[in-house]
Amino acid sequence: MINDRILYEDNHLIIVNKLPGELVQGDETGDRTLADDVKAYLKETYNKPGNVFIGIPHRLDRPTSGIVVYCKTDKALSRMTALFRTSDVRKTYWAIVDKAPEKREGELVHYISRSSDSNKSIAAQKEKKGAKIAKLSYRLLASSDNYHLLEIDLHTGRHHQIRAQLAAIGIHIKGDLKYGAQRSNPDGGICLHARHISFIHPVRKEKVDVTAPPPHSSLWDYFVSAVE
Repeated sequence: MINDRILYEDNHLIIVNKLPGELVQGDETGDRTLADDVKAYLKETYNKPGNVFIGIPHRLDRPTSGIVVYCKTDKALSRMTALFRTSDVRKTYWAIVDKAPEKREGELVHYISRSSDSNKSIAAQKEKKGAKIAKLSYRLLASSDNYHLLEIDLHTGRHHQIRAQLAAIGIHIKGDLKYGAQRSNPDGGICLHARHISFIHPVRKEKVDVTAPPPHSSLWDYFVSAVE
């Protein structure tokens, strides 16, 4: 059960802390998804008969951990989807990387092209036909002997945006073989974590602020203690 990973819940929304490797929704693998677990939780907790409705207004890559928003009602789903589409949701990520950026904080602007064949995105400095502009800002929070913790605010929501933009400047997220990391993580995930989200509730019109603790590992635990 996922009871201990629920970060926020009301009549319209349920926000859950995803583990690395979990699917937000079904894909061609047919593997069990986090949405399946949320449905099972709702069915059991509230004794719901028949099929349980769960709406999915946004995605999180399978190897990434952290905040996922699910909707319990059609009304919430349509409004949350609109909020994500218009960037009225503030999303902050933590990333453990192999190299510190030249400046402790700054902004990255690229043009991202997506390859459906390789399920990968390429970030370039110059605009190309079909490419979409991608913007993020970052801040170096802490460093260990071999790794560094970045806090990243997304200003656009492109496919694999953080992974591609960091790779474009020679920085790789720990465990992310697809974008240039030297070795994988034992759990098959990558050290990219959807840390914080804030938005105006689509129905209640109150501010929602949610923070998710990273997965437990010696490196994540080190960085959490370093910034607290």
